[in-house]
Amino acid sequence: MESETDADVVDELQRADERVRQLRSELERSDVPLERLKELVELYRSVESILDRWEERATDWDDFQGYVEFRNDLAETLEEAPSDVPNRDAFTEADAHVKTGGVSTSLDTSDFDAARAALGPVRSVVETYDALESARETRRKAYRRTRRRAKGIRDQIESLERLLELGAADLDAPIERLRDPISTYNESVAEDFETFRRETPSRDFLSFIETAARTPFVDYEPPRSELLEYVRTRPIGESPIDELLEYAEYSSSKLSHYVDDANLLKRRVATNRTYLERLSADPLRIEWPPQPAETLWFRTGELVSLVGRFADESTVETLRKIRSLTQDSEYERLRNAAISDVELTDDERRRLASGSIETELSAAREALERIEAALDEYDV
Repeated sequence: MESETDADVVDELQRADERVRQLRSELERSDVPLERLKELVELYRSVESILDRWEERATDWDDFQGYVEFRNDLAETLEEAPSDVPNRDAFTEADAHVKTGGVSTSLDTSDFDAARAALGPVRSVVETYDALESARETRRKAYRRTRRRAKGIRDQIESLERLLELGAADLDAPIERLRDPISTYNESVAEDFETFRRETPSRDFLSFIETAARTPFVDYEPPRSELLEYVRTRPIGESPIDELLEYAEYSSSKLSHYVDDANLLKRRVATNRTYLERLSADPLRIEWPPQPAETLWFRTGELVSLVGRFADESTVETLRKIRSLTQDSEYERLRNAAISDVELTDDERRRLASGSIETELSAAREALERIEAALDEYDV
């Protein structure tokens, strides 16, 4: 529940554990060894089931066959039980109550009631055993809830610690030194890529994508081999990607005026339509906030090589400027400020300024300590 507190879950676990201990103590005080409890419970349930199942037929004067089958079922069950099963006398007495003296007599419901009464001492033990099993399940559930609570507090602590890290950044740092060139580059590379896609033969465009997909820091999916083979070996490969996609929408008869094998173009292009339509400059863009200096240094190195194949020189120069910024001693300060600027909400900024984050973190750590102590004490 939302209103459930840390103390609630610990108290619930403690009560569940105390209930288990209480019931186990009751069983230990009985005359049944704990290691033989399950054996006794199984025999009692078998006998109880036989009494319930056969009572109506065994007490019917006209159903002698029912009585015989009942007696066989009960006798077989008792004979299969170990001779030294705990409380054997109770089962023997119960058996005697539901046994007639001859064909001239029959059983009635009072005989079955007497048999069940004879099993009373066993029933008491079985009921305590069942209560113990139920209590153990309750304790297991309480333990799992407490463990989930501990995980939730750990997540809360991690979040609060992250806020303190963000709050430690220099929020007045001039992040525009990073943001402006990255924004300029992202806009220009997107424009240059669209021109490249629109004007470049599909075989050259897809070759570029294939090369870019092999670089570790550029996340393009490579073209399928049959698509590459098609644009590289057919004259239609001189057409840009968007023209191929347009051709793939033509009817076969109309398309036959443009290519030798209309069906082959449809198989190669139409089946890759989604992939081709999604090819954009996104994998070439630089995310904001930017990556750590070392990662961005290697990534921009790869991008310079790739983007230089189609982009304007001004785009490449902006990219080189971004790369040089990763070597600036101020880079990490600016980056941390950029991360804080993006991630911190107004409310979080107020809480940081007031010191309430530190207070919340201290309280969460104390709560976790209490809960982990309870988990250790009541480990199941």
